[in-house]
Amino acid sequence: QIQRALRSLSVPLERLHIMKGHMVEDMCRGLCRQTHAQAKVRMLPTYICSTPNGTEQGNFLVVELCQSQIRTVLVTLYGDGNMSPNMVYKIYDLPEGITQGKGEALFDFIAQCVSQFLAETIRSDPSKSVERLPLGFVFPFTCRQTQLDKAELLSWSKGFSCNDVIGKDVVELLQSAINKQELCHVDVVAVMNDTVGTMMTCSTEGRPCEVAMVADKGSNCCFMAEAYLVETADETSGRMCVNTEWGCFGDDGTLNDIITPYDECVDVESSNPGEKRFEKMVGSLYLGEIVRHALIGLTAEKAIFTGTDIGVLRQKGVFTMQHILDIVNNEEGTTEVKRILDVLGLQSSERDCSRVQQICRAVVGRAATFHATGLAAILSYMCQTRDMETLMVNVGMDGELYKGYPRFQEILLSVSRLLSPECMATLLPSRDGSGRGAAMVTAVALRLAALRREVNEVLAPLRLSRADLEKVQALMREEMDRGLGKETNAIASVRMLPTYVSHTPDGTERGDFLALDLGGTNFRVLVVHVTEEGITMASEIYVIPVAIMQGTGEALFDHIIDCIIDFQMKQNLVTDMLPLGFTFSFPCKQLGLDKALLLTWTKGFSASGCVGQDVVQLLREAARRKQHLGMQVVALVNDTVGTMMACGYDDPKCEIGLIVGTGTNACYMEEMKNVGTVEGDQGRMCINMEWGAFGDNGCLDHIFTHFDQVVDQSTINPGKQRFEKLISGMYLGEIVRQILMVMTEKQLLFQGKLSSKLQTKNIFQTKFLSTIEVKGLALRQIQAILNELEIEASFEDSVLLREVCQTVSLRAAQLCAAGLAAVVEKMRENRGLDQLSVTVGVDGTLYKLHPCFSTNLQNTLKDLAPNCNVSFMLSEDGSGKGAALVAAVASREANAME
Repeated sequence: QIQRALRSLSVPLERLHIMKGHMVEDMCRGLCRQTHAQAKVRMLPTYICSTPNGTEQGNFLVVELCQSQIRTVLVTLYGDGNMSPNMVYKIYDLPEGITQGKGEALFDFIAQCVSQFLAETIRSDPSKSVERLPLGFVFPFTCRQTQLDKAELLSWSKGFSCNDVIGKDVVELLQSAINKQELCHVDVVAVMNDTVGTMMTCSTEGRPCEVAMVADKGSNCCFMAEAYLVETADETSGRMCVNTEWGCFGDDGTLNDIITPYDECVDVESSNPGEKRFEKMVGSLYLGEIVRHALIGLTAEKAIFTGTDIGVLRQKGVFTMQHILDIVNNEEGTTEVKRILDVLGLQSSERDCSRVQQICRAVVGRAATFHATGLAAILSYMCQTRDMETLMVNVGMDGELYKGYPRFQEILLSVSRLLSPECMATLLPSRDGSGRGAAMVTAVALRLAALRREVNEVLAPLRLSRADLEKVQALMREEMDRGLGKETNAIASVRMLPTYVSHTPDGTERGDFLALDLGGTNFRVLVVHVTEEGITMASEIYVIPVAIMQGTGEALFDHIIDCIIDFQMKQNLVTDMLPLGFTFSFPCKQLGLDKALLLTWTKGFSASGCVGQDVVQLLREAARRKQHLGMQVVALVNDTVGTMMACGYDDPKCEIGLIVGTGTNACYMEEMKNVGTVEGDQGRMCINMEWGAFGDNGCLDHIFTHFDQVVDQSTINPGKQRFEKLISGMYLGEIVRQILMVMTEKQLLFQGKLSSKLQTKNIFQTKFLSTIEVKGLALRQIQAILNELEIEASFEDSVLLREVCQTVSLRAAQLCAAGLAAVVEKMRENRGLDQLSVTVGVDGTLYKLHPCFSTNLQNTLKDLAPNCNVSFMLSEDGSGKGAALVAAVASREANAME
């Protein structure tokens, strides 16, 4: 019988692995918004998002509601790593009956204790008198917390049952009671439970503590989780301490196979049968009762106390936790067991004493093992969600079981290591209980609030209000109208260039078309086959040697024709006269669909005899020189128009093109009657806005920040392309770098230490923004990016860096949306529609690769242009396929005319 009893209290390793897995599953349920209500491990957010960094200083008041006492503490921190805080305590006993009376009476009593404590403390040390005294409130009951200083009580426990408190904000109740005492300088800043207080107590400079466990009358654990996983809170950046409230684990039956008959008896006799099953197997409040029922059962089976009256064991609570600790901690024989049993009035033999000792060790050992299993679940979860191969973490420890049972620590470490070999925990004993930790929570909250004010001050100019965006939209509309006007075009910052593209694809285009894409040292030749089944393409890339780029215009265009001939021969297209669309990505003045004067070379080109000439004519003349008759240049387009056309083939509603990549631009179909720079009033024409220059006339100066001005001045074209410099990928990384340098100088980042690499122009690439803003990216991956820049970043630095990136990219998306809102609203008004339905063909790495840009753009556009239903379509090869489709549409229209 005794062996059977001991076996029932011993759980094999395989079963502990299963138990760990169930706990991880329930933790995930508790964090998920959809399943939170069904989870037994509650996973309550605490809104504590940082641990101390050692710089905290000042006076902090703590009030701790204990089992039968109120504990008040005044903590003074000196910014010395929190190694030697000055602490003044006072403990007040709770009056009899107050824990079952009115809630108001309980909180009034707490406030009276605070008032009395402060009066005595300031009388003995006037230096403690301060204008404002922040208070941290340790409230060790299950609450639903919605802010650091807002927590609704969900349920009482530990013998408390005050009325009119459940469902109410305990901070509000305490602050109201404090105000009655006329303590107007005392503000309740934070509320937490004792587990969280333990974690913060154990955190000091250079040794952050990210997990805490309290093994006491009740049992609980908390840890720093990735904030984006805590779906029940709105915080998505950084980490947040989560209070697991794991005492209810197993209430759904997952522990039924390891619950013993003794546990069942304890549960039935408790005040909450069927609830807190895990806590009733591990909490010191219940271990004495488990032993008592085990002894009753073994006596009934005549395994112990044969012929002895055990009436005393029928009394609930007669066998205490202290009895167990005295028995298990005495390794030498059974003398102590005999003494305790004699005191209880139980006559015992040597064998009885030995067996009672075995049962006590099994019960307390099981409690330690289950604590280790819970800890292993948390450590493995942290390791997995931080995307780490191994986790090294400090665990703050407190509670009667931890302090009173020397082998607890040994069992906790050895079992958790067996269950989570990838994790290494270091146990840190809590000093000064949770009072010091509550002061730390309060101090950190104030430090972060001060930091937040300064960060907001730096970032405020980049945060645009709806009114700001509406003004940008209105200014863009004004500049568009100026650019379209014959008399005002010359002074407009938005050039509104006619492209002579008058139609978008309608799906009836058929045939083979050539495209030539020239925009750098490499150029592409493509053939696009348009059939009823769709579009197929073949292409080849050709190199332009530097000598030709910088030689004569004739040599350059002869080389291009040679490459086209080579391509057509390879594709067996030499005998065909194919229409060709020419994407020419250099500044031009377009005079017709197939006529454009080169204004200037860029990108390292300087071929002579080309500037001021019609580039289409130069290409035709080269074809004549080479006697090549296999092509007919019908259209010259830029990549924005090509993007619109490429998407227009798949979606006839696509009448806008947008590029948001290294640069930015837009085009759209405008009514001919509004295009004052071209003769004719009938139909529509695609307008190449060249909106990157919006604001070059100073109209956007009000949203240009100090950071934008510094970036602008360092470019090769200061004062030009101002709108593009707020939006496009070429500049966003540099804007972020300028902000980081200012924040570092203000001691808000990187401990005020500027690395030489961070001071290097363009070292912070825009691709870093895309990586850093990925939802759920582990903060250590952000730190890896910073390590590349030779920056040592703390966890808080990484969170702040992400916020800076988000601010800059959000502004870019919002400004892009404001420009687009002006376009779609103009189109809607042009057509006299209440509601416009239109598609935007879009291309560019920033739009395609940044994780939030497209969503932010679309949401802002919806807000600014509510009467326009705008869809977005990603372009495939606007400069190639799009150019061929311009040629295809031109051919279709020419055939129709004939």
